[in-house]
Amino acid sequence: MAKRVFFSFHYQDVIDFRANVVRNHNITKDDNGGFFDASIWESAKKQGDIALKRLINGGLNNTSVTTVLIGSETYSRRWVRYEIMKSIERGNSVIGVHINGIRDRSSQTKTQGPNPFDHLGLQISADGTVGTPTVWSGTQWVYYQDIEKFAIQQQPIDRRGKNLQLSTWLPTYDWVANDGFNNFGSWVG
Repeated sequence: MAKRVFFSFHYQDVIDFRANVVRNHNITKDDNGGFFDASIWESAKKQGDIALKRLINGGLNNTSVTTVLIGSETYSRRWVRYEIMKSIERGNSVIGVHINGIRDRSSQTKTQGPNPFDHLGLQISADGTVGTPTVWSGTQWVYYQDIEKFAIQQQPIDRRGKNLQLSTWLPTYDWVANDGFNNFGSWVG
């Protein structure tokens, strides 16, 4: 059965066409590629933070997977960070897909961008049942301001009381190197 997938990405990767390759590849597949696209666009930016949060939260409704399309600057985008943290809070599976190996409109590729899961974390409570979102400031881990702590699946004793990067839990793939066209359905499966 096809999953309903929320795509999180930096808008520049839509302009460069890389995000579109992933988001639209299901159109050419007989089985929808194993997913339906439930992403939203950044047109609501002009409406303010509360409106954007409402739009993102609504876009995440009825989804079970969030796919972060990782380009050069994705890791630093405030609303991508919010989409990732909100997805975890609501219990979505979250994966990352590097897209800089996809040729843009000028047939150019880029080196792989930084993984946003390395720049976001959770401070695990002493009992292992609550995660407080954190973000790497460039010099230290600080509490993330857009989402407060939330319940998580109980973590093993060795993870309790620690700040852990999201990359501890969340897998990443490379669209080109890992043959995303044929394997994406299994990644979100």
